[in-house]
Amino acid sequence: QMGLAENQVSFDLLEKYLELEKHSKSSNLGSKGVSGFKKNALFQNYHGLLSFKKAMAIFMDQIKGGRAKFDPDRVFLTAGATAANELLTFIIADPGDALLVPTPYYPGFDKNLRWRTGVNIVPIHTDSSNNFQVTPQALEAAYKEAEAKNMKVRGVLITNPSNPLGATIQRQVLERILGFVTQKNIHLVSDEIYSGSAFSSSEFISVAEILESQQYKNSERVHIVYSLSKDLGLPGFRVGTVYSYNDKVVTTARRMSSFTLISSQTQHLLASMLSDKEFTENYIKTNRERLRKRYDMIIEGLKKAGIECLRGNAGLFCWMNLSPLLEKPTRGGELALWDSMLHEVKLNISPGSSCHCSEPGWFRVCFA
Repeated sequence: QMGLAENQVSFDLLEKYLELEKHSKSSNLGSKGVSGFKKNALFQNYHGLLSFKKAMAIFMDQIKGGRAKFDPDRVFLTAGATAANELLTFIIADPGDALLVPTPYYPGFDKNLRWRTGVNIVPIHTDSSNNFQVTPQALEAAYKEAEAKNMKVRGVLITNPSNPLGATIQRQVLERILGFVTQKNIHLVSDEIYSGSAFSSSEFISVAEILESQQYKNSERVHIVYSLSKDLGLPGFRVGTVYSYNDKVVTTARRMSSFTLISSQTQHLLASMLSDKEFTENYIKTNRERLRKRYDMIIEGLKKAGIECLRGNAGLFCWMNLSPLLEKPTRGGELALWDSMLHEVKLNISPGSSCHCSEPGWFRVCFA
């Protein structure tokens, strides 16, 4: 199974932390036994526990190399990044409106952003000629396509680092996108759930860092999505956050928070874990090293087999080019190769067409 973006390379560090007796205060009953259990079991603040929001803000700062600060009062919690992206879409767009999303993009966006909100996705087409980087021409073409279909464009949504490319977005591209949304008076949603999985913190630049360098000019149109599912390898805990620089978005999200709560017990446990600086620093460092080692190993193996990949520096996957192996350079040819690999080789990887890639033959391969 190499089609599932799940991080298990550092799970031993989490297990070791939880097994240590000195952290038993974060166990099922809490630090005060039955009274701690009662405190967790009864109604809590629907906006999230302050201790957890503070811990999340500090951890996000750590993940991003300490180059951007986060205010806990601007953090709102959701049951995973899926809920975070959907909630933001509900807030910033109306049914029939459009979000512009660079291709290739995470296939789940087709349902997560559209099904219940009634919002459309208009692709910003990219290709391998410049390593799938977003260009000014592509941004403008997508905007005009939406207008031609009588859709009101409400924002641009990016994933940084990219899923499925496994690469971070360059500073100048981020600045270009921020300039575009400012010019068009629309929103920018930056999904940064793989930011802690960049192989080096210096290789990842958050849009928060760009805003800070610009003294937060036009920051009210920017919203950052984060989660503990990928970097910390805890998808089952369903912990996501939105950090918004827009007061109205923060207020509206809080009013809607009861639809996407995280259990009090989960918040208590993770607040304790994320507040342990010794643990988090070691985890972030070790996880990055292990991911890079896995990446280098799979890239080298594929290279020996004559298979090239996009140069990556982040995430749990690589973007593999199998176009020379297609019988026909079409989507049908790509899916035929994928079907053969799935049923004959017994290997599941994700075809690029599922990510709306404009070039047949690219596949996402997960290695974590």
